Amino acid sequence: MNIYEFPPVAAALDGAYAVVQFLTELLSPLAGANAAAAAVVLLTVIVRLALIPVGVSQARAQLMRKRLAPRLQELRRRHGKNPERLQRETMALYAEEKASPFAGCLPLLIQAPVLSLVYGVFLLPTVNGHPNSLLTETLLGAPLGRSFVSALTGGDDPIGVIVGAIVLLVIGVIAVLSRRLSMRLAALGGATPPAVPSRPSPGGTNTTDALAALAPDGSVGRLLSWLPLLTVVFAAFVPLAASLYLLVSTSWTLGERTVLSRLIR
Repeated sequence: MNIYEFPPVAAALDGAYAVVQFLTELLSPLAGANAAAAAVVLLTVIVRLALIPVGVSQARAQLMRKRLAPRLQELRRRHGKNPERLQRETMALYAEEKASPFAGCLPLLIQAPVLSLVYGVFLLPTVNGHPNSLLTETLLGAPLGRSFVSALTGGDDPIGVIVGAIVLLVIGVIAVLSRRLSMRLAALGGATPPAVPSRPSPGGTNTTDALAALAPDGSVGRLLSWLPLLTVVFAAFVPLAASLYLLVSTSWTLGERTVLSRLIR
């Protein structure tokens, strides 16, 4: 069964379609043929504005992890040869300090449904039983409902290839910058492993701390430090509209983390 045909999901998709269509009509006088793309950008900004309190909470959690770094290092020194004991003691420390190693996953969990709806709105020929008129919308002439890989392999959409390549390139640059920021913040806190930003997900969230809690010896962090670049791979296979959402969200995440790292100390 197509998940988008499940009644609650279909209703949510129809609601998302109505929102994007409304924003497209609202922005048409300013954006013209690119109004739907501008609507996706505006929708992403609205979602990220709503998530600012989550970003602040995440920054505070990062500060807490920095404060706990010396104690975590001591646990690694004492129990490094006993992974099960190390994991147990690490989780006990987080519980004692009322801190959660899974705090970085919250933005991902919140944004995932939104990205899924954007994906569906610019992929399905029909939405909740009615034709999907958004599939005709474009960004600089590139169809918003077509992925970079599809445009590249189809051979009939050079504009889609160019626009898609530019979007992917910018996402890649942001992923690298986000990784450098995370490593710098981790170094300032004296913590290992380095945090990982922007997984192939909506918004460049930091999930390494949760994984590090499961493998506190640092092996997970070292292994995953380049995972942000998988965002580029993910973006290449989804409709251009979803790639655009990822571009705006990951850019927002980088800017937000840069600002909050200076304000929250």
